[in-house]
Amino acid sequence: MSTETNKQLLRHIYEELSKGNVQTLLDSLAEDVRWTIIGTTALSGTYCGKQEIIDKLLKPLRVRLAGPIVFTQDRLIAEGDAVVMQARGRATSRSGKPYNNTYCIVARIAGGKVTEMTDYADTELVTMALG
Repeated sequence: MSTETNKQLLRHIYEELSKGNVQTLLDSLAEDVRWTIIGTTALSGTYCGKQEIIDKLLKPLRVRLAGPIVFTQDRLIAEGDAVVMQARGRATSRSGKPYNNTYCIVARIAGGKVTEMTDYADTELVTMALG
């Protein structure tokens, strides 16, 4: 896959997530994907495999949010199989607190599938807004 194709895939995933469509993300993940959320928050850690990501990251995140995180993609940079996205996300927690975070997401894409993802974000905000 070309770097441009990889950038388009990551862009499309986050456009669909902004609409509440998680299926595009799930369809784009390799079965043995590794996803790391930095920090020491309740959602931080490394999740291995699609099912663990669903059970231990996506479901707990959905419980904490009133709706999808709406992403504004500021920059996509790609080199080889790596794509880096700088973005801002806006959402509201179920408790009514704003969850407006800034992200740097580093993805590795091989054969049209995301094989690795690392999310860098304001971890203090994650704890404050999402617990």
